[in-house]
Amino acid sequence: MQQLIECVPNFSEGRDLTIIKGITDQISSVAGVQLLDVDPGAATNRTVVTMAGSPEAVLEAAFRAIKQAKATIDMRHHKGEHPRFGATDVCPIIPISGVTMEQAAEYARQLAERVARELNYPVYLYEAAASSPARRNLADVRSGEYEGLANKLSKPDWKPDFGPATFVPETGSTAIGARDFLIALNFNLNTTSTRRANAVAFDVREAGRLIKEKQPDGTITEIRQPGTLKAAKAIGWLIEEYGIAQVSMNLTNISITSVHEAFDAVVASATARGLRVTGTEIVGLVPLSVLTDAGRHYLRKQERSVGVSDAELIKIAVKSMGLDDLKPFDPAKKVLEYLLADPKQSRLVNMTVADFVNETSSESPAPGGGSVSAVLGSLAAALSNMVANLSSHKRGWDDQWSYFSDIADQGMALQKQLIALVDEDTRSFELVMEAFGLPKSTPDEKAQRKQAIAEATLYATQIPLRVMETSLATMPLLAAMAERGNPNSVSDAGVGVLCARAAVRGAGLNVRINAAGLDQTDPTVIEILARATALEQAAADHETAIMDVVMGKV
Repeated sequence: MQQLIECVPNFSEGRDLTIIKGITDQISSVAGVQLLDVDPGAATNRTVVTMAGSPEAVLEAAFRAIKQAKATIDMRHHKGEHPRFGATDVCPIIPISGVTMEQAAEYARQLAERVARELNYPVYLYEAAASSPARRNLADVRSGEYEGLANKLSKPDWKPDFGPATFVPETGSTAIGARDFLIALNFNLNTTSTRRANAVAFDVREAGRLIKEKQPDGTITEIRQPGTLKAAKAIGWLIEEYGIAQVSMNLTNISITSVHEAFDAVVASATARGLRVTGTEIVGLVPLSVLTDAGRHYLRKQERSVGVSDAELIKIAVKSMGLDDLKPFDPAKKVLEYLLADPKQSRLVNMTVADFVNETSSESPAPGGGSVSAVLGSLAAALSNMVANLSSHKRGWDDQWSYFSDIADQGMALQKQLIALVDEDTRSFELVMEAFGLPKSTPDEKAQRKQAIAEATLYATQIPLRVMETSLATMPLLAAMAERGNPNSVSDAGVGVLCARAAVRGAGLNVRINAAGLDQTDPTVIEILARATALEQAAADHETAIMDVVMGKV
């Protein structure tokens, strides 16, 4: 899975467009980062910038932006309505895909350490990166704001996590942290009543509503009745443009409350109040997982297999939650991973079958046997998924849908990995060629070139090994489908087994020919070759056992 993070630094300047552009130009100067949004506010005198990309690139872009802010924003003259205590006030790191929250927190610490070391001013950590529970809440870290920062730094309890405990009047301080993705969405109601929309909002939001209770002594007290959803903020309003009322919601932690859970809760509350939710409007961008998780959720409610493509999961999510109620919903413009995708990283898999075959048959050495082996492995996974999905929908087998759905879900995960390896095998070959093309005029250049060739060749050996491992993992699924799947599709399971065996053997040839260019006494190389031999034997054993079952049924 591609590693992607988002970063949303807030800078204490919202009026001078020249200063703002100077900061965003620093972000745009880093390859591998996309500047997704720039939102300046005059009243708050603050600009919120959104960028995303690979972790290394985003950290570099964030550092350059923070450095530029230090050079061009003077906090001594700053006034604004929003709480703030530094030129770069906050800088959260948000995991998008292929990155855990723990990893995001470590990236935040790395950035904070570099900012403090190279720019020499105090930096605090907050949220998931916080050094102690007392510093987790941003409001606590920023308490006192810029005007109280000098006094705060003098207190031992508020020594910065990185950098000197010294007040720098021009710059102030910065809070760098890691948090979950915040999603803004609106639920459309078949009413124009703001009061009723607010009632639904109060039912579901974490803060709930204040209710009055009469005490025995006749006094009236107010108590807070919590809503049904955690990490959710909501309010009702009327949108004159659409002529409807909406429940407007912010989900501050989608690992606690997902979009589909929020939708279901709003539907339940609205229904109980005689209202109907006609659709949902997502404001801004969302990670792919938001939609695929929703698609799985609604397929499970229908007792249908969840082992389908991302495109199918997104389609189910859109129709289930009415994401296209007010206007067309285009995943290519709303899903972060799709916006950030590098076409060069999926050149082969985006070809038609005919184009891929023709490209393989050309005189170019790549794509070759390695990529073709990965294709065969992906077809093995696809055939296991096909049999599982057909079986889950077979008349009279309704009580088994969950079993077959699980098989298809496992197979789809393997299918995605193998599809990615189609391009990665060719890329690994290109890396070897690039290493051979490095200069070799001086002894240092020769040594660097030799090292680069060795590293690239090792990587080019590890990729087909991954193809072998992943292709072999499809065979137990195919075995299950040959034994328990729809009997009309047992031949499809057999073809899948033959594809998987060919994928393992073919990728094994690539492992060996690439490993031939490495030091045969290196323990890593010895381990790789031994692993390849074991995988080939396991694939042969699986093929024999599964084909015996298949041939007994055809």
